[in-house]
Order: sequence, then structure tokens, then C-alpha cells
Amino acid sequence: MDPPLSPISISQPSKRETWKHTLLLSFQTLGVVYGRLSTAPLYVFRAIRPVDLNADKRLYEIFSFIFWTLTIIPLLKYAIIVIKADDGGEGGTFSLYSLLCRHANVGLLPNDKSSSQIMYCEMGSPSKRKVESRAKKALEKHKSSHYLMLLLALFGSCMIIGDAVLTPAISVLSASSGLERSLLIITKRLSSSVITRSHWEKALKKYVPVPVACAILVCMFTLQHYGTHKIGFILAPIISIWLLFISCMGLYNILYWDPKILYAISPVYMYRFMKNIDITNWKILSSIVLCMAGSEAMFADLGHFSKKSIKVTFVCLIYPALILCYAGQAAFISQNLSASEDVGHLSESAPNKMIHHVFAVFSLFASAVGSQATITASFSIINQCQALGCFPRVKVIHTSDKIHGQVYIPDANWLLMIVSLAITIGFHDITRIASATGLAIIFGMLVTTCLMSLLIRLYWEKSWFMSASFFVFFGSIEAIYLSSCLLNFYKGAWCLVILLVLVMTIMLAWHYGTRKKYQFDLENKVSVDWLTDLSPGLGVSRVPGIGFIYTDIVTGIPAFFTHFITNLPAFHQVLIFVTFKSLPVPYINPSRRYLIGRVGPKEYKIYRCIVRYGYCDRIRDTDDFEDNIIRSIGEFVSLEEQDFEALTSPEGSMLVVGSPVGDGNENALIPLNGTISNVGGLTISANNEISPVDPLESGGSQGKRKKVRFVLPPKSPKMRVSVREELQELVDARESGTAYLLGQSHLSARDGANFIKKFLIMVHVFLDKNCREPHVALNIPNAALLEVGMVYRI
Repeated sequence: MDPPLSPISISQPSKRETWKHTLLLSFQTLGVVYGRLSTAPLYVFRAIRPVDLNADKRLYEIFSFIFWTLTIIPLLKYAIIVIKADDGGEGGTFSLYSLLCRHANVGLLPNDKSSSQIMYCEMGSPSKRKVESRAKKALEKHKSSHYLMLLLALFGSCMIIGDAVLTPAISVLSASSGLERSLLIITKRLSSSVITRSHWEKALKKYVPVPVACAILVCMFTLQHYGTHKIGFILAPIISIWLLFISCMGLYNILYWDPKILYAISPVYMYRFMKNIDITNWKILSSIVLCMAGSEAMFADLGHFSKKSIKVTFVCLIYPALILCYAGQAAFISQNLSASEDVGHLSESAPNKMIHHVFAVFSLFASAVGSQATITASFSIINQCQALGCFPRVKVIHTSDKIHGQVYIPDANWLLMIVSLAITIGFHDITRIASATGLAIIFGMLVTTCLMSLLIRLYWEKSWFMSASFFVFFGSIEAIYLSSCLLNFYKGAWCLVILLVLVMTIMLAWHYGTRKKYQFDLENKVSVDWLTDLSPGLGVSRVPGIGFIYTDIVTGIPAFFTHFITNLPAFHQVLIFVTFKSLPVPYINPSRRYLIGRVGPKEYKIYRCIVRYGYCDRIRDTDDFEDNIIRSIGEFVSLEEQDFEALTSPEGSMLVVGSPVGDGNENALIPLNGTISNVGGLTISANNEISPVDPLESGGSQGKRKKVRFVLPPKSPKMRVSVREELQELVDARESGTAYLLGQSHLSARDGANFIKKFLIMVHVFLDKNCREPHVALNIPNAALLEVGMVYRI
């Protein structure tokens, strides 16, 4: 038997990243990750009232805050520290939670002891591989800490989703307002009549900012189906030109208006601001928060790119360009406070009117790109939440075969668009939207700080001093900004709370219902003896063919199948219990995906197949998946008596199978046709993923694909007669036909249950009826599908 595998070996193998690939990804990050940070200058100073800028050296103090905020949070915290805490290349709140689940055993997904041994047999228990610390023991012992971790992860995920709604609204509305001002200047030049000017001013204010913003939002969300790769190449040139433009404009303003603004990088100016603080000045900090909008996307979008590409782009391009832009804008405002009420608009600092108009148009395109980072991050977060049982079933389309983390979720995309349009139309005011956006940004950062400080101690195994230092240093800075944002709660931040309550309710209800269903299955399952010993007394007959029984439990017989047998005493010649299990790792290597074992004696021809997948793996159609299962069982039958990589389970030994036929295994079943690769003149499938390509990606060819037929390999003296007979029975059963049996569970609250339980069950039932079918049911022919319904009262 091979030695136990590490967590890395069960995941996709990592490849060495070349500089050419890094530069290519760095270019794409401009259009996806850094659009938000790059376009923040459009609304940072504008969100501050001009009257609050009149104090002596106030612009110096504000720029000092902006400089050190950009240096400490995006640069130090995210680009240097947090980005190292990836989970197999994946980032975001749930990747941190996943790491804590594995290394501190704080996961809330229910599992019996035998299931845990089977599912993590190769990974080993992290807490047993190393000496347990007191912190780990304390977290594992107190169940309340488990709930706190989950709530933190869900809360952070809700903030990212809320940010994906608010950011498009504020970015595009800021740019369209700039277009309105540019058009107003043109009309003033063309008309000398005061009445005509007043008429045009009212018309432009009514028909330009909000309608143009809504049109851009619709176009932007419509582009999402092209995927991160194409969008990155399309939008990256826009941000590249934008960064060059604002950095050159900032440098010009520094040299022309006030070179001494660079002295403001001294922390002394922040001290002066805090020394003379009052409620009015404290509220200014809620606008400064917006300068780091998009920092969380550097970590959340990690699965779409690489750590090196994100870090190189920020340090070498984004950070210096933003410092120059904000310094130039502060220098311009400090010398032109009395010139106009709109002096806070970035377009006002353009050197001349011609550039002003060009800037207004170009900012529309840049603002649209600025929303891409949070939209992409929300897709990644929803995908991770769904895989770990914390979000309803939605369709996930993987838009890249090279980078697994690049996903597109149509259902979420259109819902985000509708809510973003509603906020744009409902508020139509940048200051109010900015209040909600700032609160979402800082809440998300605080959650990352809390989880990261635990990770430093429990996963990186650093000292408590380092963990506490990280929490106190970054947490205190973010707490200051949070208190400022809460002062503007009544101005618009309340809408974020409404979004939080809605999304959190959906996540908690779905997680609660999923856990209760699984617990019910564990409590009501029957032993294998019931099927092998007692069922003959019921007059059970075997019919030709293969029956796939889909269940969530990995040992025993599910309750819905016993319910089926009791009422209809018959099942197939070959029976396969199939279980999909999501592990808290990003990816599972296809060669380690399947665990195959027997249920009962050999003569019963009953097998169990556990399909393991990571929270970023593809869950796709079932045609080739069925072929892979049958071929894996053939491999299991061939290798069973050799005890090759056997794993102990309560029902007997289980084997890790999934290696392509021809890789040293001459006894496996040989497919005659299908997706192919050459082995000894025969064509065989070498793809061991759950299933091949999404139906939309295959261009509708799925319906025309022929079913793969299997044959036995040529006679070999190494193959025992009993093995060959069992393989032949498996082939004959496949030829007779395949049927699928799914358990359809319905939750119902018991009489006397409290209001919270009834409400969560009601929400779960509503979501279950209106979301997508389970993945395994999406492509099963209706004639071959049988659903068995059961009511679970909890």
C-alpha cells in the first residue's frame, strides 16, 4: 500500500509559472481585478462635501490618510500577507474558512465517524499529523466557535456580494455625472440665453446621469458570459490607458499647482487631523474608505489569475499610478476651492477643456471596467458557497479550461444587474450610494482580518503574538473607518443592511436545511444486512440492467431506498450506490476522484461509488460520468484481490481508482467508442472528471453522443475466471439498460417548533422548489429517472 497522501496530492498538481505567463495574466488583471481600484478617484474626493475641505491644510491631511491607507491595506495587508493564504490557488473569505475547517476541525457539515475516515483517508487528519495546540483543542471543543466561524465566512461573503451590487452603481453613475457636466459646458458655449441654458440644464440632469448609467450597467452585465479570459483582454487596454492618463494628469497637477503636496505623506498630517477631530471631520473618513475599494478583489479573484501576476501588477503599476493621481487631485483642489462647487470631480482637474471632454467620455468606459472586479469576485464566492452547501443550486459555467477558477453564474449575474439598476434608479445620488459602499468594503475587510489572524496561528502555526499583532494592527485601522461609516448609516448605508439580511437568510436557510436532511439520512439509514439478509423475505426480485442510486450518505442503505424496496420489491441485477462529496479543498485530482467498494457479498453485485470533488471542481452532465463509473468499477473488480491501495470502511475495503485504462492496468474494461485516446489500436476515454463539458459549451452535441459500449480485454492468464465472469456480468447489465433512482426529500416543521425553525424551513423549501435541479438529474433521460419522495419532519 502506498503511504498516505498529503492534501496537495489529492488536488490538481501545480505547474511552474513562467514570466511570460505572469506578464500575460498581469495584463488581464488590469481589466478584471484592478478596474475598481483604478477608477476609485472618480468618487473619493467627490463624496466629500466642498465645505469640509476649506480648513487650513485639510487637503494635506486627507491626502496623508489616502497615502497611508493605500500603503497599509492594499499593499501591505493584501498584496504581501493575505495573498499568501490561498487554498490551492483559490482566494476569498470561503477559502480562509475552508483552510480553518481542515486544520482546526471547525466545519459544521455533519458527518459520522466512518464517513470522515473514508472521505479524508488520503489527506489524513491535520490535527493528528502535528501536535495539537491548545487553540485547536479549544476551538474543536466549543461548538459555539464553529458557528461563529461559519457566520463570519457567510457575513464576509454577503459583503462581497453586496459590494458587487453597489460598486457598478456608484462607478457608472460617477462617470455619467461627469458626462452631464461636460455636455452642460458645451451647451453654455452654444447658447447665450439664460432661459435656454436653464432648460438644457434641467434636461441634462434628468436624462443623462441615470439613463446613461443604466444603459452601461445593462451592457456590462451582458458581457459577463464571455468569461474572465476574454473580458480581461477586452477591458485591460482601457484600464491601461486610464492609468496612464490619470497618472500623467496627477503629475502635471502636482508640478503646476502645489509640489508641496508630497510633504503630506508624512504621518504628522494624520496626527493633526486626529488632534482636531469632531463629528463632521470624522465623517470624512467614510469617504476616504473608498480609495481602497477593490482591495478585497485582489484576494477574492485569486482563482482567476495567480499570486505573482496580481502582486506584480499592483506594486509596479497600480500603486504608483494611484498615488500620483490622488496627490495631483489634492494639489488641484487645494488651489481651486473657490472656483467651482464641482471642484471635487476628477474631470475638473484636467489641464484644459478639450481634455476635460475627452476625459468625461473615457471615464464612462473606465467606470464600466471598474465594476468587473467585484462582479467576478461574487461569482467565485457564490461558487464556493454552493459547493460547501451554503448557497442554493445555481448553474456554474467554467469559462476556461486552463484556469479552473474562472467561472460565470448566469442566475447570479442577472439578479446582480436587477438590484444594481434598482439602486441606481432609486438613489440616483453618489453620496448615499458611497455610504453603503464604504460600509460593505470595511465590513468585508474586517472579516478577512479576523479569519486571517486565526489562520496565522492555526494553519501557519506562528506565535500568538504574531496573530494578535496582525489582528490589532489592521483591525484597529479598519475599526476607525467602520465607526466613521456607521455615522452615515441613515444616509444610505441602510440599504446594505437590507441586502445583508436577504442574502444571509438565503444562505443560512439553505445550510440549515441541507444539514437537517443529511442528519435525517444518517439517523434513518439501515445496515447492509437489511438488504442482503432481510430483503429475500420480502420477495425481492432482480431485474436486468444497472441501477444508479444517488444518496448523500457513504455507508449503509438510505432510507428512501428501503422505502422504495418495501413498496416495490425489485431492483436491478447490478446496483451502484453513488455519493457526491465535496471536500474543503479547491480541486481533486481526477486520478484520485473515485472510491469504489462493495456492499454485501460478491454474489449480490452491489457496489458503492464515492465521487469526491473540490469546491471549485466542475459538476457537469452525466453521460460520460456514467461511463467513468462503470469503467472504475471494472478496475475495482480487477484490482480488488490484489488489495491495491485498499482503504478500510465499515462495509469492507474500498479502492481509489480512476487511472486511465492502459496506464499499467490491463484488466480494466475497454470502451469501444466515445471521447478517445489511442491505446493499442483501440480508442478509449482518458477523461476522469465528473463529466466533460457544459451543455452550452458543447454546442448542443450532447444529445447526439452515442453511449459507450464496453468489452472485456483479451484473455490473460493473469485474470482469474471469477473476475472475468463478474466483469462480463457488468458488461451485460450495461447492455440491458440503465436506470437512475433519486431521493426527493421534503422538509416539514414539527408541530410546536419555534418560529425561527419554521421560518428557515419555509425559506429552504421555497428555494429548493425554485432553484435548479441537482446536478445529477439535469441530463438524465426522463424515461430512466425515478424519484422517490419522502417527508422529513424536523
